[in-house]
Amino acid sequence: MPYVACFNADGTGEWLPLKHGFGPLNEGNGFMSQGDVLIKTRNAADALGATKMDRQEDIETNPINKKVYIILTNNSQRGVGKGPPIDAANPRANNRASHIIELTEEGNNHAATRFTWNIFILAGLSTDESTYFAGYDKSKVSPFATPDNIVFDLADNAWVATDGVASAIKLNDGLFAIPVVSSERGHVQQFFSSVAGSEACGPEFTPDNRTLFLAIQHPGEGSTFEKPISTWPDRQGLPRPSVITIQAFNNRHIGQ
Repeated sequence: MPYVACFNADGTGEWLPLKHGFGPLNEGNGFMSQGDVLIKTRNAADALGATKMDRQEDIETNPINKKVYIILTNNSQRGVGKGPPIDAANPRANNRASHIIELTEEGNNHAATRFTWNIFILAGLSTDESTYFAGYDKSKVSPFATPDNIVFDLADNAWVATDGVASAIKLNDGLFAIPVVSSERGHVQQFFSSVAGSEACGPEFTPDNRTLFLAIQHPGEGSTFEKPISTWPDRQGLPRPSVITIQAFNNRHIGQ
């Protein structure tokens, strides 16, 4: 059964079932069957009062602390014109740099229908008053925006790949390590800067955390065949997307 989330302003929330006959999901509102509910998912979610989010790109569970991390990439229409207004879970208008939400399922049971939540990261430049890095000193973090994908290492660090940093804060996309526990919680540190015109995506560790895979998507985007801004990965000819592996010279665990 699919569910949609309602984020309450008090930091609680509820998963609402997209089930024919539940609440307003009935014939009187144009949902004639479960098939209708699933085909018209966005309409059904709106009918239930689900929270309109700022373009969630990835949702992953941290295997160590069991919390769920919701990656929101951007929403320049938030609080602008006919766009959805700001709310507790999406607190920033014209949210180009976007944010990450940390969600705790009731009883750490991922089948639960209730949860609590908090804003983990409000990304952007540290000089931007609206940014927030889990309470960490903003003057010490790496510039960071438009989170896109997330993965976790064995040391309980989050690794976040980005898509759109160039348009949000005029820097390259890349891969960023972010501790989620201890006094370093929220200390964003850039690990990898991606190729000009590309996004970094799909980070994934081998089980021993000695190898990290990362995809380089659409390198050279925004340039022309005649004047490419990147020749990745061959250093000649036209740029091509690819998957890379990253390892330490001494084969140690990455992130430790």
